[in-house]
Amino acid sequence: MPELEHSHHPEDIRNRLEAGRSTSYLRDAILGGIDGCVTTFAVVASVAGAGLPGLIAFSLGLSSLIADGFSMGVSNYQGVKSDRDALEQARETENSHIRHVPDGEREEIRQIFARKGFEGDVLEEIVDTISADESLWVDTMLREEHGLDLEGAEPVRAALWTFGAFVLVGAIPLVPFVLPIVGVDLAFAVSSVLTALTFFGIGFVKGVMLGEGQFRSGLETLLMGGGAAIIAYLVGGVFEPMMTEMGLAISK
Repeated sequence: MPELEHSHHPEDIRNRLEAGRSTSYLRDAILGGIDGCVTTFAVVASVAGAGLPGLIAFSLGLSSLIADGFSMGVSNYQGVKSDRDALEQARETENSHIRHVPDGEREEIRQIFARKGFEGDVLEEIVDTISADESLWVDTMLREEHGLDLEGAEPVRAALWTFGAFVLVGAIPLVPFVLPIVGVDLAFAVSSVLTALTFFGIGFVKGVMLGEGQFRSGLETLLMGGGAAIIAYLVGGVFEPMMTEMGLAISK
C-alpha cells in the first residue's frame, strides 16, 4: 500500500500534526438536514391529509421551516457554547490546582500514565516533562482526567451549519407544492419520494465523507429518517380535523 506508506513518512506526519486537527461540522449538518426534512414533511402530510390546497401546504411549511430552523440553530449554538464554557471552567480549575497543590497534580499525572503501562524512570521522566510546562500540564489534565475535547466546534459555525442544512434540506418536501398545476395528492406523493431520496442521500454523503459503506449508511439514514417521517405523518393525521376546519374558514 504505497499511498498508506507515503502518508506515514516522517515529514508527512510532522506536517499533519503541525496543521492540527480540523473541526468537522458534519454532525451539525446531518442533524439539521434530517430534522428539517421531517419537520416540513409533517406539515405537508397534515395539510395533504386534510385535502387543503397545495399553496397552504407550501405557506405553512415555509413558515415552519424558517422558525424551526432558527430555533434549531440557536439550540445548537447554546449546546456547543455550553461545552466551550465547561472547558474554560475546567481549565481555570486545573490552573488553580496546579498553583496551589502542585504535588497532588503531579501525582495525578503519575497515576494517569502508570495506568497506561509506564513505570520506573520512564514514568518519572514523563511526569517531569509534562509538569515542566504549565500549558501542557493543564491540557493533559483536561484530556486525560476530564475527557474534554480541546479542539471543539465553534458555536456560531455549528449553529449556521445546522440552520443552513435545516432550511436547504427541509425545503425539498415543499418543492412539489410550488407548482399550482400539480394536484395535492400528486404533490404529496412526489414529496414523499423526494423525502425518502433525501434521507438516503444524507446517509450516502455521510458514508462518503467518513469512508464507510455509502449504501449501508444511506439505508440506515433512510430507515431512521423515514421512521420519523412516518410518525410525523401519523401524528399529523390526528390534527387533520383541525386542518379541515381551518381550510373551511379560509374558503369562507
